[in-house]
Amino acid sequence: MMNYPLLLTTFLQRAARFFPKKEIVSVYANGTFRYDYGQAYKRCCQLAHALESLGIKHGDRVASFSLNNHRHFELYFGVPGMGAVLHTLNVRLSPEHLVYIMNHAGDRVMFIDEDLWFMVDPVKDQLKTVEHFVIMSQSGTMPPTTLSPVVLYDDLIKKFPEDYPFSPDRDENEAALICYTSATTGDPKGVVYSHRALYLHSLVVGLTLGAMERDCLLHVVPMFHANAWGAPFLGAALGCKQVLPGRQILDMKALCKIISDEKATFTCGVPTIWMMLYKYLEEGGEHDFSSIRTVVSGGSAMPRHLMESFRDKYGFNIAQCYGMTETTPFVSAAIPKSYMDNWPDKELFDLKTTVGIIATGLELRLENIETGDEAKMDGKDMGEICLRGPWIASEYYKDPERSKSTFRDGWLHTGDIATMNEEGYMSLVDRTKDLIKSGGEWISSVDLENAIMAHPMVLEAAVIGMPDEKWQERPLACVVPSPGRENEISAESVKSFLQDKIAKWWIPDEFVFLKEIPKTSVGKFNKKELRKTVLPTLKK
Repeated sequence: MMNYPLLLTTFLQRAARFFPKKEIVSVYANGTFRYDYGQAYKRCCQLAHALESLGIKHGDRVASFSLNNHRHFELYFGVPGMGAVLHTLNVRLSPEHLVYIMNHAGDRVMFIDEDLWFMVDPVKDQLKTVEHFVIMSQSGTMPPTTLSPVVLYDDLIKKFPEDYPFSPDRDENEAALICYTSATTGDPKGVVYSHRALYLHSLVVGLTLGAMERDCLLHVVPMFHANAWGAPFLGAALGCKQVLPGRQILDMKALCKIISDEKATFTCGVPTIWMMLYKYLEEGGEHDFSSIRTVVSGGSAMPRHLMESFRDKYGFNIAQCYGMTETTPFVSAAIPKSYMDNWPDKELFDLKTTVGIIATGLELRLENIETGDEAKMDGKDMGEICLRGPWIASEYYKDPERSKSTFRDGWLHTGDIATMNEEGYMSLVDRTKDLIKSGGEWISSVDLENAIMAHPMVLEAAVIGMPDEKWQERPLACVVPSPGRENEISAESVKSFLQDKIAKWWIPDEFVFLKEIPKTSVGKFNKKELRKTVLPTLKK
């Protein structure tokens, strides 16, 4: 067989050649911008030339500080296409983490959305390696920034040729992108993705979720979050229409209008987004989901009652997936097998609320955290998810000490505890650090949270362990009441609701009612912050 490298540029070249008329749509605050793969390809070529003019060489880091828009899409292909490495920065980072990450990566150029410059200005003097700032402006005007030297994106690329000699003979194992973890503990950790890993990942995501050329992909997952789950690459590989909603990601009325107007068929997002959407719909929000075919949820557990209500009330069928920054990120999906189509609803949702079966191409081991033995496929025996495969990271970037504890004996030890049933579907039990051991028995904070969130007066719930003299630890429930139900809900009413749904000894002794639960930069419950802020108030 030919030794032919798997490179991201081949996706874009294919789209430009065979699907040049297919649209890429960016939704901005002041209007919608449309162009096609043929035009996008030319601008990616111009970008590659422009980076060379700035002195960017093979392997150099190029940072993006941007939301989902067409210029960010061009960076996804133009930067790795010319041999550099795109470093996607989370725009929700604290200033301290932003500085740490950029200095650690050694970014030489920083591309910034025109309405995000104010977040970079205060820390610009702390960025040790950045030589150029580029403002990605849809308005065409330079904002009042003090960044220097600075240029507008379109001014930078417009003078360069619309073709570029993307090499077909590069090493497929070269770095293409780098992302950093969301840092719930310690400094963020860098994960480098190769062309080969992203290429194979894209193919398997499409294969598993049934994507096709006629799909319209709506990118709700931010492009700074784990490669937007690979969806921009998948879309280009298949020649799909792609829709980039920018700031409209958090505006549920606008998001529903985009789904309807653009006839979106395929979208992905974290549970926080779907909870916001459900609240909007329950309040009578306008929507038309007739085009939607595939909805993927990942990042944390999706409450069962929401999945059921979405389907029954709005025809919005959600498939739960699992992954993490270190896995590019796709690992598994809860897609029913063909012979399960006629299963009763209870059994079907028992399956759909798992994180599914391991993806083709990956190898999985559930390792008992106490004995090291492999867990049984009985739906009860628990083990840490350990993974290996062609798009699983093997180390953290320039971080050998923390790499040692996570990457051991050729496996990624995820820190996630799961069970696996006889059909091969995994159910997340908890993070190793979030498992609660009470009286020598394990309590899953994830299962307990889902049970509490099934209460009709509960919007969100996060469970953490609190020290207990008798039992070692007991669960503490931090609960956000549904809007307008703040004066109706009580700890006793929630306890009563849980009586026949979980083991009695799982029911929390303490409940704390909050206005909101703190979240990480990627929308997960921030239990570290809860332990820091809530536990001390109970000890007094």
